[in-house]
Amino acid sequence: MTTTSSSRRASAPAPASPRAPGGLAPRRLPGLDGLRAIAIVAVVLFHLNAAWLPGGFLGVDIFFVVSGFLITTLLVREHASTGQLDLRGFWGRRARRLLPALFVVVPLSVLLARITQADLLVGIGAQVLGALTFSFNWVQLAVGADYFHATTPQLFMNFWSLAVEEQFYLVWPLLALGLVRWVRSPRARAGIALAAAAASALAMAVRFDPDAGATRVYYGTDTHVFGLMLGAALAFWYAGGGRASLSAPAWVTRRRAVTTAALAVLAGLLWWLDEARPFTFRGGLLLASLATAVLIASAISGGTFTRVLELPGMRWIGDRSYGIYLWHWPVILVVNADHGGVSGSEGYVWSRIWCVVVILALADLSFRFVEMPVRKRGWRGAWTGLAARLPHRIGGPRALFAATALIVAATMVVVATAPEVTSTQAAITANEKAATRTPSTAATTAAPIKERGFTMPKGTEIDAYGDSMMVGSVPALKYYFDGIRIDAKSNRRWSAGYQAVVASGHDIRRGVILSFGTNAGIEEADLRKVLDRLGPKRMVVLMNVHLNMARAKTDNATLLRVAKDYGNVIVADWNATVVADPKLLQPDGIHPSMTGQHAYAAIARQAFADLSFAHTGKVVTLKKLPIP
Repeated sequence: MTTTSSSRRASAPAPASPRAPGGLAPRRLPGLDGLRAIAIVAVVLFHLNAAWLPGGFLGVDIFFVVSGFLITTLLVREHASTGQLDLRGFWGRRARRLLPALFVVVPLSVLLARITQADLLVGIGAQVLGALTFSFNWVQLAVGADYFHATTPQLFMNFWSLAVEEQFYLVWPLLALGLVRWVRSPRARAGIALAAAAASALAMAVRFDPDAGATRVYYGTDTHVFGLMLGAALAFWYAGGGRASLSAPAWVTRRRAVTTAALAVLAGLLWWLDEARPFTFRGGLLLASLATAVLIASAISGGTFTRVLELPGMRWIGDRSYGIYLWHWPVILVVNADHGGVSGSEGYVWSRIWCVVVILALADLSFRFVEMPVRKRGWRGAWTGLAARLPHRIGGPRALFAATALIVAATMVVVATAPEVTSTQAAITANEKAATRTPSTAATTAAPIKERGFTMPKGTEIDAYGDSMMVGSVPALKYYFDGIRIDAKSNRRWSAGYQAVVASGHDIRRGVILSFGTNAGIEEADLRKVLDRLGPKRMVVLMNVHLNMARAKTDNATLLRVAKDYGNVIVADWNATVVADPKLLQPDGIHPSMTGQHAYAAIARQAFADLSFAHTGKVVTLKKLPIP
């Protein structure tokens, strides 16, 4: 009995919080800022280095559930207090909450990108349009963007989730108004919201196509609104008696176990899920959202978990989570362009720390001098207050207006003059014509390869099949292997590589270079099909991959494991070469630079030499070739 009473006292929401009209709940719901802190830390870790937290992108889904719960709670609370919903007031408050920081981040990021790396500005017009109109997700789908396999860095890629939330804010109040007016039972309202969440999750699962990629179902509001709707369902339940249930002995006695289980599920998903697993989009994101809903219920009911979420550090990050989210991706791209962002290279960890310092500083400045002034004093009051801070000798309001106009004008000029393609894409396009293998007229009837064993092959004895990595290295491959035949195209997967090998029939030379995996990872079944098709008499070099994605380590391990099963196959370690010298990469951090393509060809040549030595016992002496 004493334990139960103690638990009840611990479960009460923060006593200092004022009570809302109608006795629904405290105006400030405890723990939500702490949950936002967890969400934003996960997202930032994922974007700093996906290998550090492969499922860190689930932080967005945590945000969705928290936002759906909070917004619906506000709407239900207002209707209970006044009998109506002030939609204009609601949308005005949302605008004051979201737009000020956005209006600062967009132009400053564009100008910073122009100073550091012009490649970051490719497609910037569509990005700015999508960012400022909260339609980023649909605009990017229209232009064919790929969130998980983008080879061109997008300055505002993270804005897709803001678009989904804002679209929810525009439509959901109208639907919620209908529910509170015409559906009397809070449980029925919650049921309808749950049904909408289930429909969205089902649409994601059904529409997800592993071969086409996950971007459509991940970006789509229709297929990714389930987290927001789960939060809304929880809010309807909470307002309709759920708050009392969270104070009942049955919940209080089980709260710690339930909270621990939900945390374990969410932590496991953050560590285990990645974009390459079909389960991510066929239940994984939904499971993470359900775990978050449980954690919200625990947070608002009090207890140890609530006290942890209410720690000053957690609340500080949670308060600034919006600014952190806005700034983090542009900052990471700009720092990568300026200092390099190759995982494992010298100074890499310090560059990540520098990213975090800059992100937090900018988010704090935004919170103090942009977001809070507009939220407290409105647009005009914030503008007047900011102008008053300026020294009178520089003109006050007129100086502020002039500076703003200059920034806007400069941004418009940068957007209007932005490059149409990145320097990397320009190089790939120029090389692609030279990477088209012309099949022999006897491709399907030619005799098997000549018996020359495993001596070092000449360029006229080598065929190469690959994706954009190989396309970017065409000049160097032809320089190192005079007479080589190259069949390479951008955006190829291992399945396409198999098709290319099959299309060559028997007209395949005794030395083969294979370079796939940048797009959609290493598909082991297709890799083995290619190697089996080539047979045991050809010398095969597999180029491994370098990506700032969680799957890169697993993909390279797969290449090594499979290669051990084939005595005629060797892996060329492109990843280690790049880590040792990040300058071998283009600004996109993926494709080889001018010097990088020569390193790419050189390690392929060395791999052939190593494979020859392993079979013949004779050391192959390679002449060092100067870069022309």
